[in-house]
Amino acid sequence: MMNEADRSCGPVTGKRVERNPSVTGAFLQIAIVPARGGSKRIPRKNIKPFGGCPMIHWPIAAALEVGLFDEVIVSTDDDEIASVAENAGALVPFRRPAYLSGDLTPTRGVITHAIADAEARHDRPVTMACCIYATAAMLRAEDLRRGFEMLADRPALDFVFAAVGYAHPVQRALQLRDTGGVRMILPEHARSRTQDLPEAFHDAGMFYWGRRDAFMEDAPMFSPRSLPCMIPRDRAQDIDTPEDWAFAETLFDRLHPAGTMP
Repeated sequence: MMNEADRSCGPVTGKRVERNPSVTGAFLQIAIVPARGGSKRIPRKNIKPFGGCPMIHWPIAAALEVGLFDEVIVSTDDDEIASVAENAGALVPFRRPAYLSGDLTPTRGVITHAIADAEARHDRPVTMACCIYATAAMLRAEDLRRGFEMLADRPALDFVFAAVGYAHPVQRALQLRDTGGVRMILPEHARSRTQDLPEAFHDAGMFYWGRRDAFMEDAPMFSPRSLPCMIPRDRAQDIDTPEDWAFAETLFDRLHPAGTMP
């Protein structure tokens, strides 16, 4: 694995792209990175070293590089995470209140809190926001731009979210039976050929572009008013357990050999 000397973990400056003038002016466009301090299964995972930098460095770097945001905001209740995020170039304009920092706090409340704070600070409305998870280490600026363009070009949409295809048709999934043995979840597909089944995909847990009112009015993320922005499987790894973390490091190091930057 890479060590700290292999990477530069300061703010993104040389690669940063200025925002397009067509989306500046009277409205705000913001990125929101939720980063609570109390992760349980992988303690301090949001700032744990990953690929030679604190984990949260990577999604912040992608958000800064893409040049679509007036502010890249980290919402945290933790002073150490705030310091690391600011060093990476993000803005930490508040400490997240306790009522939004529990183990069961929904992400939507964190997003709407950050939107309301940005609007109050700037006295300008937010038009679109993008929630980016702090563990999206393999996120690229180009992914964020594709998601933005999908949403901007389709006024009828509320959301565009990162998604990844299943490696095998889910219609042929199996379950263990309580009484022993296995059963097909959808037995009607027992004789279906895999090539005849439609592709299925799932939320990649990386980013969620949305219109301001859709976030604030708690519109459903997955609906006819949403579309997926597909991410290659070798760059989409949810990180909830130590095993997930180890596998994500393997993917990251394969994609970015020592001495190269994402």
